[in-house]
Amino acid sequence: MRAIVFANGELRHPESVPGLIREGDYIIAADGGVYHCIRLGIKPHLVVGDFDSLNEPELTALQASGTQLARYDPRKDFTDLELALEHAQRSGATEALVFGALGGRWDQTLANLLLPAAKTLSGLEIRLLDGDQEITRLRDRENCRLEGQPGDTLSLIPLTLEASGVVTQGLEYPLRRETLYLGGTRGISNVFIEQQASVSLEEGLLLICLLRQ
Repeated sequence: MRAIVFANGELRHPESVPGLIREGDYIIAADGGVYHCIRLGIKPHLVVGDFDSLNEPELTALQASGTQLARYDPRKDFTDLELALEHAQRSGATEALVFGALGGRWDQTLANLLLPAAKTLSGLEIRLLDGDQEITRLRDRENCRLEGQPGDTLSLIPLTLEASGVVTQGLEYPLRRETLYLGGTRGISNVFIEQQASVSLEEGLLLICLLRQ
């Protein structure tokens, strides 16, 4: 099962979003993310949050259309997006595409960028999508294959003190069982030389950032 989650941030290239949604996807809006759904003509199955971005007539209309609402106290301990992803995981989703996770507030943007690394969401493969950019994560003893084109940019950012045993293939600057360190920039701006690249990791946690031309 796959979830499509709309956050209440900026949504660049919205015209590309409908083509990424498949029949059977579970669509969740994190509070004001519901406005992205409305503009795209997409009906969410669930809206999650404290609803500080929505008014009561809008909520009533959503309920009348069959959308479920999960309302939280505004004095909650988690962002609306994290709560939406937790709902996706509890509903049986193993993958989540997240749109609208970036915006003008650095604190919210940084927190959203780090959500793929949250231990509580370890059962969910989270991909943050923003136009031509995509972010996901890689954990201990995992590997991934990434589709791209020669010239696309791939960056690896460690989220633990060390990310060791990093191996890459299909990139201009290969890593062969090497270690990337938190705060260092060695993993930034590698380049696809083939249509597919792979990354594997022995120990640690990596944020993988893909920028397509």
